[in-house]
Amino acid sequence: MQFTDIDGVTLHFAHRPVAGRRHLVFINALGTDFRIWNAVTEVLGDDVSTLVYDKRGHGLSDLGTTPYSIEDHVDDLAGLIDRLGIEDVALCGLSVGGLVAQGLYARRPELVSGLVLCDTAHKIGTQESWNARIATVKKDGIEAIADAVMKAWFTPGFHAQRTNELAGCRNMLVRQNVDGYIATCVALREADYTGVAASIAAPTLCVAGDQDGSTPPDLVRSLADLIAGSRFEVIADAGHIPCIERPEALAALLHAFLADLPAGN
Repeated sequence: MQFTDIDGVTLHFAHRPVAGRRHLVFINALGTDFRIWNAVTEVLGDDVSTLVYDKRGHGLSDLGTTPYSIEDHVDDLAGLIDRLGIEDVALCGLSVGGLVAQGLYARRPELVSGLVLCDTAHKIGTQESWNARIATVKKDGIEAIADAVMKAWFTPGFHAQRTNELAGCRNMLVRQNVDGYIATCVALREADYTGVAASIAAPTLCVAGDQDGSTPPDLVRSLADLIAGSRFEVIADAGHIPCIERPEALAALLHAFLADLPAGN
């Protein structure tokens, strides 16, 4: 296990550099830890250097000071990348991770050679929807929303055929730090990156699971429409977490996207 302190917040990460290969940095969804990327990074193998990490308030990383903004998460990621001495990255952000990716690009465009914005948007949810979720979790814990989240995360086929994995993913969700979960819900509630998305000039791929119940394909397409020259792809038979449900399909899109990027530093 690898840990480092970024401005008083201990982050848990796994860095796998491969000589001569660009770094692909993965940014997790709300209520998950970096194990969601295991199958994708395994498929990619030695074709890319990888960095995965647990956001503050998630996994084995510190809680930090609550509530959060997306910019707090950007601070953590920028600090981690700098600590590791990485100078050229492609970002793959899932859900809230996609907002963090957009925020890092806005702050450090020279660092980011490309973005994969997966099952995300420039603005996710409404004040009302986030307030309702926050109130429920404060009162009854993450367990109270877990079944509804699983329906949004995964397709009916996954629920029917991959029951052991479903149970494990549910465990991952409900065992997250409640304060960290709520703090990130607050960050999502307040985030609007519409202007940032419209300013993105780096090569960008927007990806949606065709049965995503959290950020449906039409919402992800609206993000792609804001970003000049971006590509939009739909992964069939996938919900909100294609890196678990369809890792080979996502890895294939990532591999092709990276292959088309100009040579990095």
